[in-house]
Amino acid sequence: MPVKMVDIHSKKPILRIARAEGVISLKPQTIELIRERKIEKGDVISVSTVSAIMAAKNTPQILPLCHPIPIENVSLEFELCQDKVRVLVTVKSTSKTGVEMEALTAVSAALLCIWDMVKKYEKDELGQYPHTKIEYIRVLEKIKGGDTDES
Repeated sequence: MPVKMVDIHSKKPILRIARAEGVISLKPQTIELIRERKIEKGDVISVSTVSAIMAAKNTPQILPLCHPIPIENVSLEFELCQDKVRVLVTVKSTSKTGVEMEALTAVSAALLCIWDMVKKYEKDELGQYPHTKIEYIRVLEKIKGGDTDES
């Protein structure tokens, strides 16, 4: 079967929203360094936010069969727990196709960015990452149409 992009030309643009989440497990000491903004590379939350936004906007360059769509908003929430960081991403677009892949890509990029920024603190004496893992990346919700005025 040949590879092809799904034809959406006849669909009408409507509001699309997707929420996705993921978790990175880290050492409690690393979480504390993030909280105190003492990570050598800089503010982990700020850089990871920018990484997620860029990833959402560039999803079609990463996933070749995704349609390029106008990304109208990407918002993030970070929950710093004792030994993990939970990332929640919401992506909005008025388009002909959903934004789940953009939300999942954004979550993945945020988690990878966190790992990159804290890897110095996570390595053991052999240079391995016995405590560090990314998991639970999933779509929590997708909304098609409807009034979501949050004002």
